[in-house]
Amino acid sequence: MKRLFDVLISLVVSILVFPVALIVALLIRLRIGSPVLFRQQRPGLRGEPFEMIKFRTMSDARDADGNLLPDAERLPRFGRLLRATSLDELPELWNVLRGDMSLVGPRPLLVEYLPLYSAEQARRHEVRPGVTGWAQVNGRNALSWEEKFALDVWYVDNRSFSLDLRILWLTISAVLRPRGVSQAGHATMERFQGSDK
Repeated sequence: MKRLFDVLISLVVSILVFPVALIVALLIRLRIGSPVLFRQQRPGLRGEPFEMIKFRTMSDARDADGNLLPDAERLPRFGRLLRATSLDELPELWNVLRGDMSLVGPRPLLVEYLPLYSAEQARRHEVRPGVTGWAQVNGRNALSWEEKFALDVWYVDNRSFSLDLRILWLTISAVLRPRGVSQAGHATMERFQGSDK
């Protein structure tokens, strides 16, 4: 039932927001540059990698030695707006249709974090990653890594259709009143360094 719901809702939303997505893509091309889409390997169900697709929010600005500048310096005002409104997440609907992701589940993080998880934290990969999740509607990037992972595992243990509907409803509210988009002092959130096992 969850998979059918994911496909139906993703199809409907994709059709409805298609004009918005085209406008966003054009603005990204004009204000940030190409490519318009950001693609990156992320761990999915059971930790298996897949290619996640998002709208690009950061430039490729580099220092005199050709090294990429820190995230905060490559994130323009327009990129921050895309993140605050979650418009950068729209292409992930394609990942949902492909079966890589679900509408609701723990957010897919970096592949390099996989060996850093404790056994309990790694349980977040027992379900498909989501476009939104329990941690996202309970603090987003304002949470510590430990708090975020605890909420992810709580979702895994308590997941249900009614909980998914609640999270989707809370997500709409969170998008309309963006809070916790970035962790204090960071463009998004500090890198995960691992927890005590």
